[in-house]
Amino acid sequence: MRTSIEAARERVRRAKRVAVLTGAGVSAESGIPTFRSNGGYWRQRRFEDLATPQGFARDPKFVWTWYEERRRGIARAEPNAGHRALVELEARAERFTLITQNVDGLHERAGSRNVIRLHGSIWSLRCLGCRREIEEHAELNELPPLCECGGMLRPGVVWFGESLPAGAMERAASAVSEAELLIVVGTSAQVYPAAGLIPMALGAGAAVLEVNPAETEFSDDVTFALRGGAAEILPALL
Repeated sequence: MRTSIEAARERVRRAKRVAVLTGAGVSAESGIPTFRSNGGYWRQRRFEDLATPQGFARDPKFVWTWYEERRRGIARAEPNAGHRALVELEARAERFTLITQNVDGLHERAGSRNVIRLHGSIWSLRCLGCRREIEEHAELNELPPLCECGGMLRPGVVWFGESLPAGAMERAASAVSEAELLIVVGTSAQVYPAAGLIPMALGAGAAVLEVNPAETEFSDDVTFALRGGAAEILPALL
């Protein structure tokens, strides 16, 4: 039963309270490189140079050049069938929460409404001076960009060593603890605190459905483990 698409589909059909946790694998199917497999895209630099406050302080122009390349690449990408299937699932469920570790905004572009962004948004810019935060999708010609107050703007994403957005994990935990079904898609769930949502759901008596091309550390614990990509499996579940 753990690998049966039919049994999983029936469980999805019956669920009224649904939570979903997504990771980079969903975006990868839209052509967006995953964080740990960019190779040359990282310009042979360590993530500490590109995704930490310390790296940004050392060379903000270099960091912004990399992030602007990512922003432009994401702008050319389109939501895939997996994103669209989650929009349909949200319309069917009485209560639905989509918790994402992705920063690209493809879930929202596909039409998902109740989204918790655990790691912020690449389209958000935050001022280091006045702390103002704005959303900007246009190409950034001046790097690093500056705020109206004259302060330097940084990407509005959560870097290594930083706290999650205020209240994000609390809202995610509340949604998972109340869900009948947690669907985990495109993530190995190795990064905490997000990884803690899976045992939380199991402990609360919810069914957990994993969708991933490969086995993960929690595959043996879930109710259903379906092998394949989000764009293939999620539409099949509906």
